[in-house]
Amino acid sequence: MHLKSVDTVDDISPEDFKKNYYDTQTPIIIKNLAKKWPAYQKWDWDYFKEKVGPKKVGIYNNIKSDAFTPVNKADDYVLFGDYIDMIRKGPAEWRIFLFNIFSHAPELSKDFTWPSHLMKGFVKRAPMLFTGGEGAVTHMHFDIDLSHILHTQFIGRKRVLLFPYEQQHRLYRKPFEVLSLADYSHYYDNENSKVDYERFPALKLAEGYDLILEHGDTLFMPGGYWHHMEYLESGFAMSLRALNNSVSTFLKGVVNITAMRGIDTVMKKTRPQQWYNWKQRKIFAEAERELLESK
Repeated sequence: MHLKSVDTVDDISPEDFKKNYYDTQTPIIIKNLAKKWPAYQKWDWDYFKEKVGPKKVGIYNNIKSDAFTPVNKADDYVLFGDYIDMIRKGPAEWRIFLFNIFSHAPELSKDFTWPSHLMKGFVKRAPMLFTGGEGAVTHMHFDIDLSHILHTQFIGRKRVLLFPYEQQHRLYRKPFEVLSLADYSHYYDNENSKVDYERFPALKLAEGYDLILEHGDTLFMPGGYWHHMEYLESGFAMSLRALNNSVSTFLKGVVNITAMRGIDTVMKKTRPQQWYNWKQRKIFAEAERELLESK
């Protein structure tokens, strides 16, 4: 994999952001955007435990889903307060994603400001919390609706691997899914990396970004970007979603939600082995094409 760093700024003007990042679909880290929010100081484990501790949430382990696993099926269910107690003690490879904490505690929405000066089209009914214990992994995927994301890290550090959508076949995308077949766990650690270049040689061609998010950092992730995230320390982040400004990409996201996942679900239920075998052939054929075209 060919990886480079992401541009990092303390602050940025709307004009600069639009010209150099939004319009060019280029990620950037803005360090001071969230530091102006009350959430930067207020949001910690005790505050969340007080607000939504008794709520039951689905939690997920680090095992990659296989061809027969239902999409987004939780591996266990616990009280949010108990989950916080577990991950704050140290390494705990459990995470929560797409947790709409604001539906349980609407007052939390007063703790941040929608950054409409940077871009329009925010889906204000759905700010989402992503939480993980030290060692938790969010495996490589892209967001199905292809929305733009402003992803702000609170507490702890998180390492992120990013690739543009167009790299999908070099990343061994599963057909009719948003997931990669390959495992990128510990990609930055030669001794412990699970990246298998022998099985997935096209990964050597993939061009992307490697970065670390710290408390208060906001990452702009353009619509469709592939991302793999690892919690270096227990922490949480909030994602603010904005509809894609490209009409064709927006419509593609609609199709993904309404048709792609439905087709995949039906095939997994009715012809799981045949579907799995077809996907395997398709994945490696597309990757082989990338390898041949690179020569």
